[in-house]
Amino acid sequence: MSEQETRPVMTGGCQCGAVRYALMSKPTHASICHCRMCQKAFGNYFAPLTGVPNRDIVWTKGTLGTFRSSEAVERGFCRDCGTPLTFRYVEQDRICVSIGSLDEPGRVQPEIQYGIESRLPAFDTLHLLEGERTEDSATPADLAKMKSRQHPDHD
Repeated sequence: MSEQETRPVMTGGCQCGAVRYALMSKPTHASICHCRMCQKAFGNYFAPLTGVPNRDIVWTKGTLGTFRSSEAVERGFCRDCGTPLTFRYVEQDRICVSIGSLDEPGRVQPEIQYGIESRLPAFDTLHLLEGERTEDSATPADLAKMKSRQHPDHD
């Protein structure tokens, strides 16, 4: 196998850096899922996901924790910081990673929404809310306390 064939297409990991992964093929079928299980698993309005064949994810650091949220689905997370990392139908040859766990999440654009029967009403108006940068209301002392302890977006 050439170096080109073994070079990751994208990398990612959890917030604390204990679990890291590499995707060996371009992730496809990016989506957001509004189902109640995804809302609970992510603690959010929805779960943003994209995936690759099982053979195309390489765990480069740490061990993934898993939770079988149904007979059909297994979800992966970091046992240290709790970051949701994966979603996998156990009978399919595909694993999805959380888009936010990618080192460059902006490279992935969701294409479809699932579980829209559970979509929360506020989701439709979020883009209308006023926005504010963190720096706009925080003092320099506050900003110093907010310095990130999370793993950088790279290995």
